[in-house]
Amino acid sequence: MGEERIKKWTRKERFLHLFNSHEGRRELINSIIAIIIAFVFLFPIYWLIQISFKSDAETFGKILTYFPHEFTVDPWLMNLQDRTFLLSLRNSFMNGFITLALALVFGVLGAYGMGRYKVKGSNIFMLVFLVAQMLPASLNLTPLYLVFSRLGLLGSFFAAPLAIACQSIPFAVITLRPYFKNVPVVLDEAARLDGCGTFRAFFNIMIPTVKTGIITIAVISFLNGWNDLVYSMTFNVSAERRPLTANIHKFQTAYGTKWNCIMAYGAILVIPVILIFIFLQKYIIGGLTAGAVKD
Repeated sequence: MGEERIKKWTRKERFLHLFNSHEGRRELINSIIAIIIAFVFLFPIYWLIQISFKSDAETFGKILTYFPHEFTVDPWLMNLQDRTFLLSLRNSFMNGFITLALALVFGVLGAYGMGRYKVKGSNIFMLVFLVAQMLPASLNLTPLYLVFSRLGLLGSFFAAPLAIACQSIPFAVITLRPYFKNVPVVLDEAARLDGCGTFRAFFNIMIPTVKTGIITIAVISFLNGWNDLVYSMTFNVSAERRPLTANIHKFQTAYGTKWNCIMAYGAILVIPVILIFIFLQKYIIGGLTAGAVKD
């Protein structure tokens, strides 16, 4: 009992010492502010998920509830058993993965060439890439639609990801170029002394060195494809080619809106995004900050 009292007392003394010191109070205030900010940002996600498990009666009830009293998974089953939803889920994943693949292949190679070699007119190229990032999607729709129409890509799985990649690839080049530029030339020389050719040195030396930046580009490119609505609606006339973002309105009918089903639909839409940031947040934050250096 005496040891437990001493332990409790030392904890109390430690807290009082922390609270009475200037640095301790500042740390406590920063922690409270961080908790409040986290609550503000996480509360909409909590509200989305808890409504998705409510029944129709509780959702439209006069008494507001902050957690489901009549717990049900029917809104989730209505989505997961719907063929249109499954097709949209497939299309969203294909948009994300095709955009990711295009951004990695062309973005990484472009950034490597711009960062490791002296390219004539590289400043002009970078300026063009920066301008491409500023252009709104609506400005690209008409020229891309005409190009895809000539190529016969309208209504295919590749039309929307190609359009999304037109903005993801410049972002990849801009972000990864400082990575490759800051890799010491000694690594290239050491790889050549060990008998590595250009391609082998690129894959065995450069890619592992800039792994953080590549993961960042992969995540952001996938999310660009996953969240796309404008390009998918423009280039895919068929409903079977539309992603999740285009079919969320199906629960809005002339007889009302099934909010619990819409919330379940939205929860399924944001779950991959949440999981990606939970497991890869250190790479994303490190990649964006490490690449943001002055050339």
